[in-house]
Amino acid sequence: MALSHDPLWPRAGVWPAFEQSADAVILGVPTWRTSLSPTGAHRTPSAIREALLRYSPSLIGPPAIDLNGALRIADAGDIHEPDGDEGIASVIARMRELAPAFVIALGGDNSLTYPVALGADTTGLITFDAHFDLRDGISNGSPVRRLIEDAPEGSRIDPARIVQIGIADFANSSHYAQRAADWGIRVIALDEVRRRGIDDVVGEALEVAGSGDGRIHLDIDVDVCDRSVAPGCPASVPGGLAAWELRALSRAIASDSRVVSADIAEVDATADAEDGRTVRLAALCVLELLAGRANRTRTR
Repeated sequence: MALSHDPLWPRAGVWPAFEQSADAVILGVPTWRTSLSPTGAHRTPSAIREALLRYSPSLIGPPAIDLNGALRIADAGDIHEPDGDEGIASVIARMRELAPAFVIALGGDNSLTYPVALGADTTGLITFDAHFDLRDGISNGSPVRRLIEDAPEGSRIDPARIVQIGIADFANSSHYAQRAADWGIRVIALDEVRRRGIDDVVGEALEVAGSGDGRIHLDIDVDVCDRSVAPGCPASVPGGLAAWELRALSRAIASDSRVVSADIAEVDATADAEDGRTVRLAALCVLELLAGRANRTRTR
């Protein structure tokens, strides 16, 4: 990809390798082997990094802010073979090594949410997702259930501290909807998000997931978006969130200091549109998360 060079127009994504004392760290977690549908999602972390170079790290403001100056951002590379028991252990260990930095994990399918949230020692979970991810077994359809039932004792997330935003009609079964209700998960379906507005929904989600001295993990499953903006998500459907809604939600949630980690999941770079719109949206979500992290410093 040939890009122009302008010393007065720096590019995002040109971040050094991780060293201690970083404010925010990018980590590739290319899970894909347990996906319920065929996927090339393991190729997505590198595609997102390439797409980041298309963007500037600058917030227009006013005042204008360069994220590269406001934050110490680093890239910790990728986890090699993150699937399976050994892979899960590697992700958890690496997440703990990166603490206390705000870690943005680049998937990969949605199975990465389980080890990333465990490694960040989170007590609450917020998902942007069209689906519940409460299936039995081990797959990209089960990470929320696994955090409730399969995690080691003392690390399980209380379902009363889980908020799922953007759950869609005709994309789930009534069985899993009932499971979410029985377990006390707060579900804010797509229609409710649009009726109430982003600020109201974000306020409730942070209160529920971050109650007390909570530590929140944010799972951004890009298939919550309308298929026109996320064709590279195998399970995205027409009528999902607009790109601007996902970006606004991501920045707003990441602005809260209780949010210690995030992941971006379910983008298959090999199935994207020719213009790369899904991967580019995922890259913008990275920048929105960093903008939220920078907001914490600005508002202290």
